[in-house]
Amino acid sequence: MKSYYNLLFKRRSIRRFDPSLSVSKEELALINQKIESLIPLNSDIKTAFKIVKSEETTAKFGEYCIMAYSGEHPMKLLNIGYMLEQLDLFFVSINIGACWYGMAKTKEKMLDGLVYVIMIAFGKVTEVSYRTSSGEFNRKNITELWQGDFNQDIKNAAILAPSACNSQPWRIESTESQLSIYRKKSVRTIMTPRIRAYFNMIDMGIFLCFIDVLFDYYQIKYQKEFPSTFESNSDLVKIATYRVNN
Repeated sequence: MKSYYNLLFKRRSIRRFDPSLSVSKEELALINQKIESLIPLNSDIKTAFKIVKSEETTAKFGEYCIMAYSGEHPMKLLNIGYMLEQLDLFFVSINIGACWYGMAKTKEKMLDGLVYVIMIAFGKVTEVSYRTSSGEFNRKNITELWQGDFNQDIKNAAILAPSACNSQPWRIESTESQLSIYRKKSVRTIMTPRIRAYFNMIDMGIFLCFIDVLFDYYQIKYQKEFPSTFESNSDLVKIATYRVNN
């Protein structure tokens, strides 16, 4: 996962593509090869991914879309977010722009018995489309998102993760030996509560991908633990605990 590290600071959601450029057959082959090597958050969950032309969906931009499908499981949305973010970062490495496309629809709601979850639209861009520094990100203040001591570089990089409508639902409480990661229900966004809960769970999977990339890059050994349910009467829903081996 550490090979994604430099890409964390470059990626951005791309919605405008260069009409003079097209994704080549060789690039599509690379993407399909990458899909085969995506690391799941939970290997017990069955997943499938399919690349289609964007006109086969309601997507308004992008040359292609990758559709993500999953078996039913409490961690379904987390797992898809975790896996597809690896592909989102990989796109940057081959100069392909991409954007999570939550509201686009597809007629193919099922694939091999798995249910459709979300898509990413992608197409060719010029390298100038990517960010050149972390200062180009629009993110909440670190003190609002993360409470407690931890490696400051990891804290600063982790919150650069993308989220639906830039809602940034993650809240972290930490010590030097443990991270407790939560989803905040009441983030302000134009999404309705039901839609927000759905997409923010995918966002939490994206955030966990960033955490794992950073931990691997800084050679931090850790174990992840997940609760048996992601339901809570509190505004903060426990998502994961990372126990750090000092």
